Amino acid sequence: MMQAIYRWFEHWVYPFREPANLRPPASVGGFLWHYVGQAKLAFFAMLIIGGIAPLVEAGLFYFVGRLVDILDQLPGERSWHMLWTTAGPELLFMGAVVLVIRTAVVGLSALVDEQTITPGFYNLVRWQAHRHVSRQSYAFFQNDFAGRIATKVWQAGQATGDLMESFIEVIWFMIIYTVTTLALVAGLDLRLAVLVVVWIAVFGWLAKLYLPQIRKHAEATAEAGSMITGRIVDSYSNVQTLKLFSADGDDRYIRNGFDIYLDALRPFTRRLTGVRMALTTLSGVMITVIAGFAIYLWVEGSITVGAVAFTLSLVLRLNMLLGRVMMQLNGILRNLGVLENSKAMISQPLGLTDAPDAKELVVTGGRIDVSSVTFHYGKGAGVLDGIDLVVHPGEKVGLVGPSGAGKTTLANLILRLYDLEGGRILIDGQNIAHVTQNSLRGNIGVVSQDTALFHRSLRDNIKLGMPDATDAQVIAAAKKAEAHDFIMGLRDNRNRAGYEAYVGERGVKLSGGQR
Repeated sequence: MMQAIYRWFEHWVYPFREPANLRPPASVGGFLWHYVGQAKLAFFAMLIIGGIAPLVEAGLFYFVGRLVDILDQLPGERSWHMLWTTAGPELLFMGAVVLVIRTAVVGLSALVDEQTITPGFYNLVRWQAHRHVSRQSYAFFQNDFAGRIATKVWQAGQATGDLMESFIEVIWFMIIYTVTTLALVAGLDLRLAVLVVVWIAVFGWLAKLYLPQIRKHAEATAEAGSMITGRIVDSYSNVQTLKLFSADGDDRYIRNGFDIYLDALRPFTRRLTGVRMALTTLSGVMITVIAGFAIYLWVEGSITVGAVAFTLSLVLRLNMLLGRVMMQLNGILRNLGVLENSKAMISQPLGLTDAPDAKELVVTGGRIDVSSVTFHYGKGAGVLDGIDLVVHPGEKVGLVGPSGAGKTTLANLILRLYDLEGGRILIDGQNIAHVTQNSLRGNIGVVSQDTALFHRSLRDNIKLGMPDATDAQVIAAAKKAEAHDFIMGLRDNRNRAGYEAYVGERGVKLSGGQR
C-alpha cells in the first residue's frame, strides 16, 4: 500500500520534461517561476499543507490552556468520571486533532516534500539547466572552468528547491502562525496582541536593515566558492602534469583561491552573527515583557491561569519560530546568493544558434568551398583574413603553417564551432550557416589532436559518434581501428571487462596509442 503511495507522489513531478524554452529569465522572480511553474500543483499542495500545519500547532497550545482550566475548575471530586462528564466531547475533539489531523498533515507534508519536490523538482531544474548550458557555444566553455560551470548547474537545482521549501516551510508557516497567535491572544486581551505586533515589527525592521548587506555578501561568497571549485577541478584534471613537475606553484594558485574565498566569506558571516545577536536580544526582552504583562492580567483577574499558560506557550513557540527563521536566514541568503550567481550563467542566451529556417545538411559528394573567410576571435585583426579554399570530393588536403596561423581555427569554422566574421563556407553548395549544427557535425568525421575520452565504458565512448549503433557495429568499428584485441583484455578496478570497462577521466587508464 505505502509503496503505491510513494510511487504516485514520486511521479507527480517528472524531472525530464522538455519546456518550450530551456532558457530561464534573468530576473530572480522570473528564474524561479520558470521552474516552479512546471511543478505548480506540487508547490500549491505544499502551500495549503503549510498553511494548515501552523493552525494545528497553535491549536495544540490552545488545548494546553483549555486543559489547565478544565482541570483547575473541575467541580466536585477529582476523577475520570467527573472529567469525562464535564468535558468529554471537548477532550475527544482534542484527541482527534492530535492523533488524526496532525498526523495526516505531517504525513502529507513529508510525502510532497520527500517524494515529490526533492527527487522531482530539484532534478528538473538541474536537467533543464544542463540541457541549456550544454548547448552553449564552444567559446562559452573556453572562457570558464568546466568545474565552475558544472558546480553552478548542480547548485541551481539545490538553491532553487531549498529556497522554495524554506519559504513555504519557514516563512509561510511563520506568517500563518503569527496571524493565528495574534487572533488568539487578542481574544484574551488586546494589549497582549499589541505587544506581539511590536515584537514582529521590530523583528521585521532588523531583518530589513541587515538583509541587503547579507544578500550582497552571499552572492559574492557563492561566486568565490564556484571559483575555487573550478581551480581545484582544473588541477585534478591535469594531475599528470602536476606530478611531472613541482606542484608548489599550483599549491600557491589554489591557496590564492582560498584567500579570495575567505575574503568574501568573512564579511558575510560577520553580518550573520550581528543579526543573530540583535534578534536574540529582542526576543529575550519581548518574552520577559509579555510574560510579565500576562501575569499582571492574571493578578487583576482579567484572565485565567490556563490563559496565562496558553499565552506563554504561544509566545515561547513564536520565539522558537523566530529563532528558526533567524537560523534559516543563513541558508536562505546563501541559497539566494547561489541562485543569483548560477542564474547569471544559466540564463545567458545561446552564443551559437541554428537559423530559424535551418535545414538538414544533405551530403552528395563532399565538396567544401571556403570563400573569403575572415575570423579574428572578435578582435580587430589576426588569425584568418579573406581565406579561399576548395576541397574537391575525395581529395586529401593538408594545412601547413606555423603555430597560431589558424589551421585548427579553419577546421573549427568548417564544423561551425564559431560563426564567421566574414565570407561563407559551403558544403555541396549548402551554406553551413543555414543548416542545423547537429546535421553538419553528424556528417563530418573528426580525429582530434586531443585524444581524451569520457570516464565511461569503452562501448559508450565509441557510441558517441553514433548513439544508436548496435553492439555489432561497435565491435566492427573497434576492429577497423585495430582496437578490439586490447579492448577484450581490459579490466577496471570494479571487474568490468572488455567493452564494459571504464577508462578513467579523460581516458587516463589507456596508453596514448590506445586512446
